[in-house]
Amino acid sequence: MGSMLRFAVPMILGDLLQQCYNVADTLIVGRFLGKNALAAVGSSFTLMTFLTSILLGLCMGSGAVFSIRFGRRDTGGLREGAYASFALIAALTLALNVLAFLCLDGMKVFLRVPAEVWGMMREYLAVIFCGIAATFLYNFFAAYLRAVGNSVIPLAFLAVSAALNIALDLLFVLGLGRGVAGAAQATVIAQYASGAGIALYALAARRELRPCRGCFRIRPASIREIGGFSVLTCVQQSVMNLGILMVQGLVNSFGPTVMAAFAAAVKIDAFAYMPVQDFGNAFSTFIAQNYGAKEEGRIRAGLKGAVLVSLAFCAVASVLVCAFARPLMGLFVEAGDAATILEGVRYLRIEGAFYCGIGCLFLLYGLYRALGRPGMSVVLTVVSLGSRVALAHLLSAIPAVGVAGIWWSVPIGWALADAVGLVYYRARQSSLFPWGGGWANSLTWSGRKKGPPT
Repeated sequence: MGSMLRFAVPMILGDLLQQCYNVADTLIVGRFLGKNALAAVGSSFTLMTFLTSILLGLCMGSGAVFSIRFGRRDTGGLREGAYASFALIAALTLALNVLAFLCLDGMKVFLRVPAEVWGMMREYLAVIFCGIAATFLYNFFAAYLRAVGNSVIPLAFLAVSAALNIALDLLFVLGLGRGVAGAAQATVIAQYASGAGIALYALAARRELRPCRGCFRIRPASIREIGGFSVLTCVQQSVMNLGILMVQGLVNSFGPTVMAAFAAAVKIDAFAYMPVQDFGNAFSTFIAQNYGAKEEGRIRAGLKGAVLVSLAFCAVASVLVCAFARPLMGLFVEAGDAATILEGVRYLRIEGAFYCGIGCLFLLYGLYRALGRPGMSVVLTVVSLGSRVALAHLLSAIPAVGVAGIWWSVPIGWALADAVGLVYYRARQSSLFPWGGGWANSLTWSGRKKGPPT
């Protein structure tokens, strides 16, 4: 457990810093440019999260393969997988970037953006799309370094770029008066700083990544393995964020006040459960390495400890978010905008009460990805987000429920997906661990191998 936590903490800190990119934009824009600018940047964040989730999913899937090969001490396979993965994801990044610019004007209709918000939102997106390539560079090399046990270096590069982003936000928005475009420019510059920096470090520090004779000879079997993990993890990540994007369109239909409340509250929400999401990713790397090495004792200990740590953290986060929802909203919204603050507080208290549901779901995602079952992660995502989208539309259409129905649909979706994931695990334990000698079926919280399962 100590090993897993030492690995997880830099990942948690790193992704919290990564969240600072858009949170800095949101906070500065909301406080100094007004409600409509806050709504524009907040809606842009949801769209960019969807686009970058495609790249993040591909990198995470590749990282699972890297971890398994690293656990087997297969240096040649690790090198081959890195080259195959880089070529595949780089090509898809280019295609995604071109598609994003081609579809820019269509986003107004798809997301149902009000006319008074669209001008600023388009201005922000036209700049922010230029940073998609930087997102690929950072996430690919961060996934590789984490797969081989180094979660500190990705944190270091993010710390520098997050500080740069905040400094440039203040300069461009307040000092030079560039508005929402200035906030986007600050983010893109900071993204390229972290992406280029970590790429140069990885090439210098990891000998297997450097070009050599025969490096580009990639077997079809390797491409199939990388593609299988990467594409399915990509589908899982993108489906998750496509559902959120569809909910964003529904939120936008309620007008700028609800848009601004959602834009601010979702940043607080992301900060609250981001640590447990990253802990799930660290847990996945830990399980994948030990699964490749057939270290069943470490897997057993990791499963028990991860559940306890995740649930304990989520319980603390729930108490803090529910208790401090109003002052947290006050960081993003001017005190005089009572309607926006009130709606944001309602969102946070509904979501925040059920963080244990999302904590369990992130562990299930990580477990199935590590055990070579990324398709099951896709199933859980479809259950969670499909039910969320359906319930959001159904409940919000009831006059007595209204926009609160959108907020309640989220924890219900988490609970349904958790139930499916746990039932599947109980039913398929023996096939998930074919060499485990039945330990997975007989595991108890006391660590004994005999007795009824818990």
